[in-house]
Amino acid sequence: MDKASVLLTLKAQLEKDLAILKHAALATYDDATNEENKPENKYDTRALEASYLAGAQAQRVKDVEELISICKFQQTKNFKEEDPVAVTAIVEVESNGKVSWLLFLPKGGGFFVHYEDKKIQVITPASPIGKALLGLRSGEIATIDSQGQKREYEILSVC
Repeated sequence: MDKASVLLTLKAQLEKDLAILKHAALATYDDATNEENKPENKYDTRALEASYLAGAQAQRVKDVEELISICKFQQTKNFKEEDPVAVTAIVEVESNGKVSWLLFLPKGGGFFVHYEDKKIQVITPASPIGKALLGLRSGEIATIDSQGQKREYEILSVC
């Protein structure tokens, strides 16, 4: 799998999302600071709620901008099949008969990118599955506790 192309595809997708996020954040900020949203009484919380939402949206914009920078500048490694899982690896795993593709990046956990016929999830070393897979090799099994149950992930390939 061409990792550089995966990162370019993710970057392009994030740039589209960023334009929408910035527009929404600006509209919410305008709502929060609009003169018409001044509280009419002590129970009127429209402006306060809008300010919380504006803050969260601004953070989301910052997170997406950071991930775009990572996609642009992250040095990638071409992993060999016997190499241990590390940041920038694309890992194919199987759990309960379902095959998944995971892209290890320093930030951006939870994002998905569609590349060729695969849906690839971005994970970080700080996530439960990231911690479990980090340092393992193809053929090994990672185990995590998920909602009181053990889940096993067999590493099918690392690239």
